Amino acid sequence: MSTLSAIQAAGQAGKLLPDAVKNLTTWLGASLPAWAVASIDELVAKDAWDELNNRFYRDLEFGTGGIRGRTIAHLPTNAETGAPSAQGTPAHAAIGSNILNDFTLTRATIGLFRYTKKYLAQSGRSEVPALVIAHDVRHFSRHFCELAASVWTKLGGNAYIFEGPRSTPQLSFTVRHLKAHAGVVITASHNPPHDNGFKAYFEDGAQVVAPHDKGIVDEVNAVPLADLAAYLVRDITRVVTLGRPADDAYLAVASKAAIDPAVFKKTKLKIAFTNIHGTGGVISVPLLLHAGAEVHEVKEQTAFDARFPTVKSPNPENAEALALAVKLAESQNLDVVLATDPDCDRMGVAVRGPDGKQHLLTGNQIGALLAEYRLNKYKELGVIPAAGSDRVAIIKTFVTTSLQDAIGRGHGVKVVNTLTGFKWIAAKIKGYEDRLKAVLLEEQGIALDYDATPFETRVKLLQRHATFYAFGCEESYGYLPNDYVRDKDGNAACLMFAEVCAAVKAQGKTVIEYLDEVYLKYGFYLEGVVNLYYEGASGAAKIKRILETYRSAPPKAFGEVAVTKFEDFGRQDIRDADGELIPKQDLYVVTLANGYSFAARGSGTEPKMKFYVFASAPVKTAAELAMVKGQVKAELDRIKALIEADAQKRAEG
Repeated sequence: MSTLSAIQAAGQAGKLLPDAVKNLTTWLGASLPAWAVASIDELVAKDAWDELNNRFYRDLEFGTGGIRGRTIAHLPTNAETGAPSAQGTPAHAAIGSNILNDFTLTRATIGLFRYTKKYLAQSGRSEVPALVIAHDVRHFSRHFCELAASVWTKLGGNAYIFEGPRSTPQLSFTVRHLKAHAGVVITASHNPPHDNGFKAYFEDGAQVVAPHDKGIVDEVNAVPLADLAAYLVRDITRVVTLGRPADDAYLAVASKAAIDPAVFKKTKLKIAFTNIHGTGGVISVPLLLHAGAEVHEVKEQTAFDARFPTVKSPNPENAEALALAVKLAESQNLDVVLATDPDCDRMGVAVRGPDGKQHLLTGNQIGALLAEYRLNKYKELGVIPAAGSDRVAIIKTFVTTSLQDAIGRGHGVKVVNTLTGFKWIAAKIKGYEDRLKAVLLEEQGIALDYDATPFETRVKLLQRHATFYAFGCEESYGYLPNDYVRDKDGNAACLMFAEVCAAVKAQGKTVIEYLDEVYLKYGFYLEGVVNLYYEGASGAAKIKRILETYRSAPPKAFGEVAVTKFEDFGRQDIRDADGELIPKQDLYVVTLANGYSFAARGSGTEPKMKFYVFASAPVKTAAELAMVKGQVKAELDRIKALIEADAQKRAEG
């Protein structure tokens, strides 16, 4: 029996999903390379139907982080593995329509090029489409980077790549700096080593949002597999490699994350830094050294390594990923641990407490500390009015702590909530930029070159004619100090948080004590997350069931705690603080009778269902803070368990 006949028989027997049969048939008819055909033959011969379902049950789609998925399959074939590299990278990324491989990446690049070219033409612009590509340290990252650049130039565009691994925020900046039309980062952020990704950016330096995201997807889906063969051989002779000037330009901008650089002269801040084998050391370390901090790198994790061999997951929100840095900080009596993920868009920290030990902070705590410090400092320096202003905004996601809403109210500034994904924060920033340009052009006849306008001038103009973006973050350890970059920036975040630490240390306090002062001022806030992982095709069906039943049969109570409000962002018209309509998405926000609330959504980048739970309580005196913390945590844990049990029941149908 031929491979195709065996696939069709497996479909008829219910061993293969109909979409998997359809996709496999299409791929086998597309003149695949010999190794790819051999891989499918091998899996069919092994009756590896679950593996084939997972590889072919769908096409990779753009989510909140672009395309992200496996490059190394659950069950790699001999043809794929070949002779692995020294770091274990197989000869080929796995075959499959649901895999990030040469085929899906080439298809995505062609679709992005065609959309960009059409967009320029429809805008009356005759420029040659220009693309900047960055990559992290993962398996196939350099290969995918060069392949995408090769495809772009073969299509007639101009492509720019970096000398080696570079961070996501540097890509965001460089797209704007070079006035390119699009950008790509080859990364899967903090995902496991077997994953990689293709994050698409547009000319504003931000990840694509509507209408560009749908437009790109439509173009990608319109690319026949048969068209890919001409682009699968890399040729980077027409690709421009960016050198030291590109690094220096970004370093200069990242340094502006410090509002008051003088604080570093008031005390010697001692930092333990780890890039967790990723790109963070390229810019973060020089940035901190130039500021005047003393930096101790975790030597075991400094080298680029696609395996991330010293950690279970290269995720700076996990205690285990920071363990070596914490050990270094405690042995050397350092002030703070700073850790960045593989593409350095996120940052995690631990700080020395009054007990002399290092204490991990959550992304919500880090963001709250940064918001409070920066708003105070902006007022102190006269950048924003002492009483606040509705022309000044901090921007956060709906799933980020409500403590920031309280901080914003306390400072008299606008707090804008967005959907999950930093691209929505970037879209708000672009809206403020566009508003300023439009007002100046209409009222004064001035065509403002935004990036060429000094930051200090932009701040004044934005407060006069639009809105000044003062700070933005999301709970998942992403922070952005200003509008030079249009994605979360782990490099700038390191400098921002170091500034907070230096200022607090100069006052003879610890960051833990400063955080307690914030709680005493605004109340105690605590957050928790429930992550339910569901892999593969069957897992996707479970996530879909949870989302659909939340809509069709919303929860009424959790234990004895009643639901008092249920918001369905996929059906209801919900507006942000600027009065703008929030795009429709399967996000649910549930408010409970005890004042707690939670948000429920499917992850756009990983096979999981996420629940973000928010708790708070007023605090009258410092003496009762410890008691309030304990009470809130106990109740939060109880509510989390009830939410998880309900979700698992919904998942099973």
